[in-house]
Amino acid sequence: MTSISPERIAQIEARRDELQAQMARGDLPSDRFVAVSKEYAELEPVAAAAGEVRRLRAELDVLSLMEGEDDPEIKTMAREEIAVIRDTLPAAERALALALLPRDAADERAAMLEIRAGTGGDEAALFAGDLFRMYQRYAEAQGWRVELISASSSESGGFKEAIASVEGKGVFAKLKFESGVHRVQRVPVTEAGGRIHTSAATVAVLPEAEDVDVHIDEAKDLRIDVYRSSGPGGQSVNTTDSAVRITHLPTGLVVIQQDEKSQHKNKAKALKVLRTRLYEAERERLHSERAGARKSMVGSGDRSERIRTYNFPQGRVTDHRINLTLHRLPEILQGEMDDLVGALIAEDEAERLATLDA
Repeated sequence: MTSISPERIAQIEARRDELQAQMARGDLPSDRFVAVSKEYAELEPVAAAAGEVRRLRAELDVLSLMEGEDDPEIKTMAREEIAVIRDTLPAAERALALALLPRDAADERAAMLEIRAGTGGDEAALFAGDLFRMYQRYAEAQGWRVELISASSSESGGFKEAIASVEGKGVFAKLKFESGVHRVQRVPVTEAGGRIHTSAATVAVLPEAEDVDVHIDEAKDLRIDVYRSSGPGGQSVNTTDSAVRITHLPTGLVVIQQDEKSQHKNKAKALKVLRTRLYEAERERLHSERAGARKSMVGSGDRSERIRTYNFPQGRVTDHRINLTLHRLPEILQGEMDDLVGALIAEDEAERLATLDA
């Protein structure tokens, strides 16, 4: 791993101190104060990591001098403390290197979670329902808020499709590696012969767009059609023109929303989904330009890529991107996903650090 130079550490700490002094003066215009405060908030944890590395290196230099003393007790003490610091310093330097890596600007955003049943008929729809509840429970454990945007239920009790908004701290950072094909292997309730069936569902996790991210001229860019809902719901849902179909003319993207009784609410939800999909399309375009054809070790996020298998007979979950197998299927389906999420984040960090060294 590339070692961060003392000069770079000094630059980081000097910039932190400069920003702190600017805020303390109290004479900044309000817009400038906001910009300085934001930069300071982003730089402070980096400066703290840099300060810890500087402190450990300085202690190591002093102890190395003490190790050359004639006094045996001082020499022994210095050697013992040097051993401790040499064990501690690599972790501190890694933490600093990670803090200096370019951050995904979307990491702290809310996310749009989309789950669709794939191959496997009713069993796939049931599995899509299992996945939705797994993420719902994980979100609850994280203190996040989940709002169901739209859902298409299957006769078996699962979901043909479910779209939800997940809001909270660091949502996209923790869920972004869930995009792809999830495969299940289990014996369906209706299978009399005990044969294992394989089915699948696709998951897409998209960072939610803010109004400033995507400019939409409703008069020029959108065709909005309203019609009577055809799905289940109250009598008023099916007898009034409450369903909304929005077509984004420049791209051809279509979003349909009919879960709410209010046309206004359906339109607002449809616009939220549309903005998020347009924002993600732009993110993907920029990523392709910057990264070319390189795919990270945790996968491209392509929804056609099989990323994980849930094997019920063996009680295991295998993530194929990082060759991780956990024999904790029941717990994971109950939302205990920290081991999976943590391993994926760690692998991504290791890959990005390796790229930094290359």
